[in-house]
Amino acid sequence: MPRRVATALTSLVILLAVPASALALNINEAYRPQDEFKLDPWFSIGPIEFNKAVFYVIVATFLTCFTMVYTARRMHERPNRLQTVVEGAYTLMRDNITRGNMPDQMAAKWFPFVATIFLFIWFSNIIGYIPLPTNTEHKVDIFGLQVPSLALYAATANLSVPLVLTLMVWFSYHVEGIRAKGFVGYLKSWIPAGVEGAARIPIFFIEVISHFVRLVSLSVRLFANILAGHLLILFMGGGLVVLLNLAVAGSVVLGLLTGTLAVAFYLFEVGLVATLQAFIFATLTAIYLGGAVASEH
Repeated sequence: MPRRVATALTSLVILLAVPASALALNINEAYRPQDEFKLDPWFSIGPIEFNKAVFYVIVATFLTCFTMVYTARRMHERPNRLQTVVEGAYTLMRDNITRGNMPDQMAAKWFPFVATIFLFIWFSNIIGYIPLPTNTEHKVDIFGLQVPSLALYAATANLSVPLVLTLMVWFSYHVEGIRAKGFVGYLKSWIPAGVEGAARIPIFFIEVISHFVRLVSLSVRLFANILAGHLLILFMGGGLVVLLNLAVAGSVVLGLLTGTLAVAFYLFEVGLVATLQAFIFATLTAIYLGGAVASEH
């Protein structure tokens, strides 16, 4: 949150530095940066419509499966550099994320699920910062072929993808809690130990609400952070200059400033946010699963 506030203040300073006449008279209404996130249909196979969001989901899924299969078949007694990196990620997912939030027996069962979620989100976030030819609205002529132009997009910047992942987690930990304690016992575990009498009723309903709030918090956290990062990069990477339709001198000065900020935001998003959001989602998944079977809620 502090980072987003600082970003908003930076954008405000930039806007205040632009002459009022430029803001009032030279707004380029034809420039619509939000169109980068439009999902124009590419083709359909029966009821399934393919667009760039589906493309990014397929790529992230392929990379997740390929990574697991490839590394599993190439483990050596003396690890090379790739195996060292993989073992570091494996230790993070197994010990810090999974075992750190649930019993060992349960961790062995749910580790593949948590690890898959972590890798899928991480790959989805990372490839979202790689320019790929997915912009079908603006095409480039290459030897007579109309090829989509390069664009940045992430499947996790589409709310439907984080929401589906959240629903998988939400139903999984409820099912695990019911299997461990029974339906009635699981519902009773929502009331903290020591709460007696009439206070149990409002506490129970507060817990019910909190479980539904998790659907929003878990999905929107991932979606909002990735979407905001892409918008900041797009806006600072020349979008502000185009939007304000400044003269050449003004566009060069503002472009240097916003371009520098765009590079800084890009490095920050790739270097920290992409991994951090995957880590947070996977960690909360392990916490919810472990909490569902814990003796005390």
